[in-house]
Amino acid sequence: MVAGRPAKGRAGGAGRAGRKRPVPSPGWRRRARALLVAALVLALAPVGLGLAAFGWLPVPVTPLMLVRVVQGEGLRQEWVALEDVSPALVRAVVASEDARFCAHAGFDWREVRNAWDEWWGGGRLRGASTLSMQTARSVFLWPGRDPVRKGLEITLTPPLEWLWGKRRILEVYLNIVEWGPGVYGAESAARYYFDQAAGDLSGRQAALLAAILPAPRRWSAARPGSHVDGRARTIQARAGRVALGDRNDPCPAPR
Repeated sequence: MVAGRPAKGRAGGAGRAGRKRPVPSPGWRRRARALLVAALVLALAPVGLGLAAFGWLPVPVTPLMLVRVVQGEGLRQEWVALEDVSPALVRAVVASEDARFCAHAGFDWREVRNAWDEWWGGGRLRGASTLSMQTARSVFLWPGRDPVRKGLEITLTPPLEWLWGKRRILEVYLNIVEWGPGVYGAESAARYYFDQAAGDLSGRQAALLAAILPAPRRWSAARPGSHVDGRARTIQARAGRVALGDRNDPCPAPR
C-alpha cells in the first residue's frame, strides 16, 4: 500500500492540472467599453453644448468666478458686444497676450519654441498660451495648473477656433477675463479703474488694463507702479504694429 501511494498522488496531481480555469465571458468587456463611452459622453456633453451655445449667447459665469464668489469676493461683470469696446483696448490686449492671434489656428508654435529656447538657455519657464487657449480654459475648466487641465485646454482649442472664429473668441475673452478683485470683463474694468465705458478708453488707459492682465489681483491700472507703467508703455508702442482689422472683422482673410 505504501508503494502505491505515489502513483495515486501523481494521478491526483494530473487530474488537478488538467482542470481548466473558467474563462471570463467576453460580454463583460463589451459592457465595460459601453460604460466608459457613456461616461465620456456624459462628461463631454455639457462642454459640447457650451461650445455651441456660447458661440452666440453671453457666458453668464465661469468656474473662476464661482471660486472667487465662494471665497467671499463680489462679482462685477457687464457683457458688451465687441463693437462697444475701444479699438485701443482690443489692440492692446492682443499686443500683450497674443501678438500673432490672427496668424495661427489656436496654437502659436513660434511662441512655444521661443519659450522653450528661453527656458533651455537658463531662463524662467513661461507660458505660451494663445488667447484662444486662455478663452477655452476660462470658460470650461477649473482654475489652477495641472497636466490634466492643460491637456483638456489643448483639446478644446481647435473646436473653439472652428466653431466660434476669431471675432467671437476676442469678444468672449474681453468679457470674462479677470481684471481685478471681483472685476471681470472690459466694461467692468473700465468703470472700476477709470469710471468710464469700455468704448471710451484712451490708448494709455487701454495699455494699462492690458499691462495688469498677468496679475490683476496684485497690480492696479489706476495706480500703476513703475513695473506696470513700463509694461503699459511697451504694450502701447506694440499695439500700433499688431496685424488686426476692425472690430467687426478683427482677422480679415488675406485678399
